[in-house]
Amino acid sequence: MSAANGRLQQRFAALKAEGRAGLVAFVTAGDPDANASAKILAGLPGAGADVIELGMPFSDPMADGPAVQASSLRALKNGQTMKKTLALVRAFRRQDDATPIVLMGYYNPIYIYGVDRFLADAKAAGVDGLIIVDLPPEHDDELCVPAMKAGLNFIRLATPTTDDKRLPTVLANTSGFVYYVAILGITGTRSAAAQSIEQAVKRLKRHTQLPIAVGFGIKTPKQAAEAARVADAAVVGSAIVQIVADHVGKTGKARPGVTAAVLKQVSLLAKSVRGARR
Repeated sequence: MSAANGRLQQRFAALKAEGRAGLVAFVTAGDPDANASAKILAGLPGAGADVIELGMPFSDPMADGPAVQASSLRALKNGQTMKKTLALVRAFRRQDDATPIVLMGYYNPIYIYGVDRFLADAKAAGVDGLIIVDLPPEHDDELCVPAMKAGLNFIRLATPTTDDKRLPTVLANTSGFVYYVAILGITGTRSAAAQSIEQAVKRLKRHTQLPIAVGFGIKTPKQAAEAARVADAAVVGSAIVQIVADHVGKTGKARPGVTAAVLKQVSLLAKSVRGARR
């Protein structure tokens, strides 16, 4: 399956045909432990997630807020590795070949794994795209261009400070969708005003035909609905991983009920997103 007509493109085309926005649900691979993580991942599509953003645990996730940072550290403490993250995707694909999965994270773990090896293994596992927050367009030759050649989408972040002069550079090698960071700063710390999101999405639409997904600072079903009214997707991460954190025992392993609690919240978010334009 090529990136130009892959799962992401098919999913956003289907959402457009339905006349609604999608829900992009973020969880961290291996959080809080391998078994619970696999169950949560498997349940996300049924709960209403249209796209899954799967975090690759890293010891220094500088763009992430406290909740996502903690999820990364929990996963690493319980033995999560890049190899296990790709195996998690591979296992998911055995039951679901339609839901897009985008890996989100930082370049260091990919560099250590080996770029060529990572891209080949990610593609074979069933990964659809990458969001690498610490590789600007000036370093496209490092990973972005090889990823696209390997058939993976490379999703770029645009922020409130990405002006009209900078946008063409940011969008040049972007595919799949554009991820609009609705707030300045780290994830999950505060929320953006609906009016500012609407203005930003309109501006981005003047520069690209790619779908626009809005994230950072979207925590509640109401906020997800506000984003879904103007964007092509709402991204929720910190509010989901916080539920995982609330169900971790003293041993660092998941307590009973974590999967049900996460999927219940995703279902509430999905319901709000689906009803946003009615």
